[in-house]
This record gives sequence, structure tokens and C-alpha cells, in this order.
Amino acid sequence: MNPRASTLVVIITVLTVLTALLAQPGHASEANPVYDITTNLGVISIELLPEDSPKTVANFRRLADEGFYDGLIFHRVIAGFMIQTGGFLPDMTRRRIEETTVNESLNGPRNKKGTVAMARLRDPDSATSQFFINVKNNKFLDPKRGQPGYTVFGRVIAGMDVVEEIELADTHIKAAMPDVPETPIIVESIRARGAAVTVESADSTTDAAKASEKQ
Repeated sequence: MNPRASTLVVIITVLTVLTALLAQPGHASEANPVYDITTNLGVISIELLPEDSPKTVANFRRLADEGFYDGLIFHRVIAGFMIQTGGFLPDMTRRRIEETTVNESLNGPRNKKGTVAMARLRDPDSATSQFFINVKNNKFLDPKRGQPGYTVFGRVIAGMDVVEEIELADTHIKAAMPDVPETPIIVESIRARGAAVTVESADSTTDAAKASEKQ
């Protein structure tokens, strides 16, 4: 192998290794926002991916910053699959929003272990507030042959031990819904790294949610 070819091989190898390292939990891009999901079992830190899923990230940030998620539970927990939150209080009262977010699953990120994705109905553009964390590589949730999948908009960079503890929680059927943890796992807050938690925002969002539920 001539010197130029050898140098090229070394450069490609280094770039490949760096790319792999940056893709692992614990390495967040300085340009991407980081949010801390504080639960009664610990903190899960996620890096958001606005370049890949700009509308989904904007929707999530707005809801989190307004305190929409405060007090909700992880209402759907399936070991070996995912953990889901964003829609129910401990008594299984629904907290909902009417606005939906366009599906952005074709943009690149896939449903690998530790990624954060939007839950939705059969309609690809029906995502609202609920999201889940993949606890394994769930390739079947990815887009196929141009058909939309489930939009990945972030990834866990710290707190996978908390994710795994939630994953292994004992579950039961509650309010006709399966896979609900027997002991409520509560989202105390979701805030941007370094942002303060304010009671006012959480309360005002709860009041808005209650008003929406009555309509």
C-alpha cells in the first residue's frame, strides 16, 4: 500500500471511531439542547435533535417549558420494548392537547436503544404530547419503503440506569389500560438543562389541561 493510500485509510478509521463515540449515550453535541426528565426514581437526561426533527423538538420544548409534563406518570411500561409517558396523571386522568405534530421519521434517526420518540395513533401525523424511550433496538418502528415510522427526536445521554429501573417495574391493568406500573412512576418535571422549575408554569398548564378535558 502506498503512503497516500495508507494515510487515507487512517483518516477514514479515525472518523469512523469518532462518529461511533459521539453516537453513544453520554456525548451530547454542544449545539443541541439538553433536557432533564426528573422522576421519583431519578433523573434521565436527553439530548434533543432539532436538525433531524425540528417540528417535533419545538413541540416537545414548548410543552416541557410550559410545565405540561409535570406530575404525569409513565403509564405504559413494557420490558424489552419501551417506556412511555406524556398523557396521564396518577389517577389515570387524561391530560391532552389538541395540536398534532407532523411526522418526521423519514429524516434519519432510527429507533435504537436509548432514543426518544413520539407515540402516535395509526395516522402518522397524529403525535401530540406522548413520547417513549426505546429500551432496545426497535427496528420495526422505523420507516419502511417510504412509509412513515415513529419520529425519533432525542436520545438519552445520562440516566439509562433510571430507564432500566422503570422498564423492570411491576405492572398491572388500571382503568382498562394494561402495562401501567403498580407503583406510580412520576415525572416531577422536564426542564432544559440549567432552567429553574416554577410552580406557576406547572399550575397554569394543569388548569389549561383541565379546561381542555371539559370541552
